[in-house]
Amino acid sequence: MIRIPEEFAARIAGRAPDTALGSTGLGSAGTGSAGIDGDAWLAGLPQLAARFGEQWDLTVDGDPWYGENALVIPVMREGAEPAVLKLTWPHVEARHEHLALRAWDGRGAVRLLAASPADQALLLERLDGSRDLTTVPILEACEEIGRLFTVLDRAPLPQVDTVEQKAERWREELADAGPLVPRRLTEQARSTLVNLLVDAPPARLVHEDLHDLNVLAPLGSGPGPGIGPRHSGAGSSGEGSAPRGTWLAIDPKPVAGEWAYAVAPIVWNREDAADRAHSLRTHVRLRAEVVADAAGLDLDRVQAWTLVRLTVNAVWAAQYPQAEHFRGRMIALAKAFSEPLGW
Repeated sequence: MIRIPEEFAARIAGRAPDTALGSTGLGSAGTGSAGIDGDAWLAGLPQLAARFGEQWDLTVDGDPWYGENALVIPVMREGAEPAVLKLTWPHVEARHEHLALRAWDGRGAVRLLAASPADQALLLERLDGSRDLTTVPILEACEEIGRLFTVLDRAPLPQVDTVEQKAERWREELADAGPLVPRRLTEQARSTLVNLLVDAPPARLVHEDLHDLNVLAPLGSGPGPGIGPRHSGAGSSGEGSAPRGTWLAIDPKPVAGEWAYAVAPIVWNREDAADRAHSLRTHVRLRAEVVADAAGLDLDRVQAWTLVRLTVNAVWAAQYPQAEHFRGRMIALAKAFSEPLGW
């Protein structure tokens, strides 16, 4: 029997089903295509873990850890291979994770060992959860993120959402934004979005949530045997396979788009480092410029997409009083990207 951490249970409890799954046909198995509410999913979680433990010949190899939506259980497969069983509360953003991981096949990303897409259950290789990119200086981390952009780059998958589809919804949200987000920003972001789509380059398979916490070191690549409790991707112990690079991406949210679109999460994460900076504007713009240089991206498109995504975040946060701090941060960051990079 697995132990469900209380904090994780508190995050999931009370959630309504993600009704967006109804249009995809990928609702949780046995619950219909409309998904499952958080309480029901939590109640069935021990049985779900037991079912896949038997199906994939797994034995539990430590206490579970968790992210915002997933419980991750360290396991041994067939008694010999360290792995993790990742069980995700069914929601639409996670439905294509297995497709991206299968396409990358361990090149620049955690390796997928088995999957049950209808249950949003994945068996993944185990990485060193004690070593993510927050353990290195931030500009070095930005260089590594940019390098991963080039390693993960490949043709898009036909099943994944496109950035253009997201943009249709964002145009409406920006147009209808209330007074809690400066009108100057929402208007600039909306017009910028239109221009970005007019001359967009050919789409690629893009990890739209690639940032410091979503990059881990392979097993055996450095000091520290610990399993990191804050990641919803992979942990550590045991012997690794042949070296595949210093860092590997986890938790993909795949979209078909351009890599300039993917720089924004590097900007809005690591709030502590931004708070320590003498100039927030200089600091966060330098992050984006370092990523762009390492990945060979167009600075104008990086600035434009980052402005759009930061402003969309602010508009989303304006709906929720408890997200006031996040909204303020997104507005401050968006203002920092209201002018072209490089000057």
